[in-house]
Amino acid sequence: MSSTGELLLRVSNLSIVFGGLRAVSDFSCDLFQGELVGLIGPNGAGKTTVFNMLSGLYTPTIGEIAFWDRQQKVHIVEGIEKKRPFLGWVRRLSPARLNRIGVARTFQNIRLFGNLTVEDNVRIALHAGRMEKPLDVLFRLPRFYADETRMVEQTGELLDLFKIGHKKHELARNLPYGEQRKLEIARALAANPILLLLDEPAAGMNPQETGELMKLISFIRKEFHLTILLIEHDMHLVMGICERILVLDYGRIIAAGLPEAIRKDPAVVKAYLGEEATVQDAQE
Repeated sequence: MSSTGELLLRVSNLSIVFGGLRAVSDFSCDLFQGELVGLIGPNGAGKTTVFNMLSGLYTPTIGEIAFWDRQQKVHIVEGIEKKRPFLGWVRRLSPARLNRIGVARTFQNIRLFGNLTVEDNVRIALHAGRMEKPLDVLFRLPRFYADETRMVEQTGELLDLFKIGHKKHELARNLPYGEQRKLEIARALAANPILLLLDEPAAGMNPQETGELMKLISFIRKEFHLTILLIEHDMHLVMGICERILVLDYGRIIAAGLPEAIRKDPAVVKAYLGEEATVQDAQE
């Protein structure tokens, strides 16, 4: 396993059970600062469930997640396994707390505030970084106006980066699908993350939009000094920009490594194409 920086996220033996069904089992991985890693697998493999645990939406049945924020090591999830199967004690941080320490995500199904403007969707994410006190807001003191100016400038810069700044006064629901995807990523970046989780960012995009997205993801990774973990079904995108790939099937990691090795891995070919498939079939 290669790394491009210091350890940022360590996931150890993460499992989750829903009504007796183990959706994810013993998921472990390390993410290093500056990496762009793909998480792939057939539909229903447990990819989004992993994201929901990493972002605090689901509480794992068992397992540990350690995250190194800007100052210190933070335990997102701590679990202590007990003797009976599938039982354990787990403490986790809330999604809001995770967002404040540097973890942001997008969703497979777009979750914008459709009745708010494009500009307001991004400004909402900037509120966590506001500097003024309640009295500054109440009496409209200089710090309030300084914060407002900063938020307007940052919002404009992000929207221009995604080439939707000219639509900042439009309602988010009126944007074309591809631009809604871009807006969701822009809103995630507004939270000033150091770890960005992208859940199928190319879903619903045409080939031209996907090509533009590939360039954009690579750019924001360097520009914002991000570590990125992404789920994606578009293999052209995954193989084109990811440095490492993890493959899930039935909630378990069946392969991990460099894109070229993953492309030829018999277990991966079998998971995607079935028992009778060959490596040559997967590459065609």
